[in-house]
Amino acid sequence: MRIMRPVPYRRFAQLVALFLATAGTIMGQSAAQIKEQADDAAALKKFTLSVDEYLNLRKAIEKQLPALKNKEELPEMIAAHQQALARKIREGRPKAKTGDIFTREVREAFRHVIRGVFQDPQTAVAHATFQQQKTVQAVPLKVNGIYPDAVAETTFPSMLLQKLPTLPDELEYRIMGRDLVLVDKKANLVVDQYHEALP
Repeated sequence: MRIMRPVPYRRFAQLVALFLATAGTIMGQSAAQIKEQADDAAALKKFTLSVDEYLNLRKAIEKQLPALKNKEELPEMIAAHQQALARKIREGRPKAKTGDIFTREVREAFRHVIRGVFQDPQTAVAHATFQQQKTVQAVPLKVNGIYPDAVAETTFPSMLLQKLPTLPDELEYRIMGRDLVLVDKKANLVVDQYHEALP
């Protein structure tokens, strides 16, 4: 029968200290992660509210314009309606600037989502996006400005789209270089942009 020798007090104290330090580190990381998730959830909720606020303004403005009767309208009439809508939206938010919707907290939350999807640069999603970025010439954009039709659109990664907050039908995410752009599809207007959002 093997006799277990008592652990010396000093050694026992060292083991306890090591255990407590390790446990404290793990608990600290968990607490930090929980706080980050809570902050991100609050920021994404704020983003959704800001999008809704923009959409309410947009709908009120569009009601003031003559409605297009159908999709078979002449291209000139469709273009004129688009330009009028964009002009009225600019008048409705004259002080709009970068970061109004993509606030600092929102950008941080989006960064965590994007980092999770692009964590491995060798994944098919990251590789395909990076290849498209090389072929698309980045054009400087301005909030309340027109998104240029001549610019080839980068296919938005479906995996990333599933992770980001869902947008109403009137809006969509687009990628310009490394920037994430929020675009009003019907007005073809830049609503806001997040510079260097993509790795």
